[in-house]
Amino acid sequence: MRIKHIMCLIALTAIGKSSFAQYAKDAIRFSTGQTGTTSRLKGMGSANVAVGGDLTSVGGNPAGLGFFTRSEISITPEFNGTKNNASYLGENSSGSKNSGNLNNFSAVFYSRMNTPRGRDKTKGWLSVNFGVGYNRTNDFGDNINYGGTNKANSINDYYGTLATNSGTTGDFVQGYAYDHFLIDQYGTAGNYEANNPRNGANLVTPVKQANAITRTGGQSEFNLSLGANYSNKLYLGFGIGITSLRYNSTNMFNEVGSVNNDDGTTGVFSVKNYNSTYSQFQATRGAGFNAKIGAIYKIEENVRLGAQITSPTWMSIDDIYSESLNTSYSTNNKRYNSVSPDYTLTYTMRTPFKAAGGLSVFFGKAGFITGDVEYVDYSSTKINSSDAFDASYDNSIIRNNYKGAVNARFGAEVKVATNLMLRGGYGLLGSPLKTDGKTTTMGTAGLGYRFGTYYIDAAYQHVSATQVINPYLLTSGTPGANVNRVNDNLFLTLGVRF
Repeated sequence: MRIKHIMCLIALTAIGKSSFAQYAKDAIRFSTGQTGTTSRLKGMGSANVAVGGDLTSVGGNPAGLGFFTRSEISITPEFNGTKNNASYLGENSSGSKNSGNLNNFSAVFYSRMNTPRGRDKTKGWLSVNFGVGYNRTNDFGDNINYGGTNKANSINDYYGTLATNSGTTGDFVQGYAYDHFLIDQYGTAGNYEANNPRNGANLVTPVKQANAITRTGGQSEFNLSLGANYSNKLYLGFGIGITSLRYNSTNMFNEVGSVNNDDGTTGVFSVKNYNSTYSQFQATRGAGFNAKIGAIYKIEENVRLGAQITSPTWMSIDDIYSESLNTSYSTNNKRYNSVSPDYTLTYTMRTPFKAAGGLSVFFGKAGFITGDVEYVDYSSTKINSSDAFDASYDNSIIRNNYKGAVNARFGAEVKVATNLMLRGGYGLLGSPLKTDGKTTTMGTAGLGYRFGTYYIDAAYQHVSATQVINPYLLTSGTPGANVNRVNDNLFLTLGVRF
């Protein structure tokens, strides 16, 4: 299918320094979601596997539902503040985006098991509790801006490579570049090169480049879970998640420079100043499902050991892609505008399974500490082929460039007054990349207040991550922008027990 060939050729906004197929990148992007939590556990680094008794268990470790002895409901809105600081060819720039979302809405319904008269009511199956909830598990909102002066190469070199490898016919960007006189045939037939004049290895006239990337959307999960309590010692749970995906991306790369070409009218080559913008648009929608099983065991009254396994998420995805190239020449006032049709494709994918273990130690009613370790094998992500789409190339990219990653989260809660708790946490999220991957760090803080059957919790989360974005790819000399992304998020949970 034509979109397949386009997406394999185009690697703008690649994750890291290597060439990745578009669908492979998206498959990993859609596999990096995190468990949705309440503000209480957000403030403790989102460590939740061995805690129990919190509505996070609806979408997290379902065994934690077995700790509830009353029904409960809560809602958690969030504010996201994202800032990207980029360095490109020695020049610095920044972009930011603010948004608000519903992060978590959950409820658990307590159901005590009936026991025969005269039987010890602390032994055997004591309760089976049902939970239902909504969790936002991934946020794609981003504004990335960077630019600089490039003396070594132009995006026209990229177009020339594509044209040499695949020709210039059809609705492809290299064909547009040829029609706009940005590239031409040189030497042997079928060999295309940029029309930018060169002085040895460098451009005679350096080009000014700027890239603006805007992303919106996110992933969410609707959860149905059961948790059971056996003798106040062993807690078991099972849950299913119905996932939803919405992702939009706009990528606009602008370049201003000079080319030496024949504009098709005079037959004479001359240097002309140009301003060209290459735009890419993607809209992706998807839905799927997964399952979770979990257990929490009290080694002793104040020590809990937890485990959770999350199955792969099986998703069906609808993708729409288009691109355009707009070029104007100030020398002769000529303008060219080429726009592709919308290319659509439906495919399915499978995200990795996740395995996590946790430990919590309680200090009476004074507070507790907890920690989780989670393993995710991103190389097991798989895109499935269909009659219209051969996924073998993308799957080989996933196997060869991605690996298993370990995520670690730690947190603590301290009761500083009768109804007031302070919390703190820290997390490390491993990179899925085999090479040049950077660990994402997370610091959190929070507080909570209880009054009667009501409670309010607030949390602050600071997440820092780095990546290298290549605006285009060459066999050598590929430019890259070093981007440091910082998220400052606020969460507020309002809840009631009944």
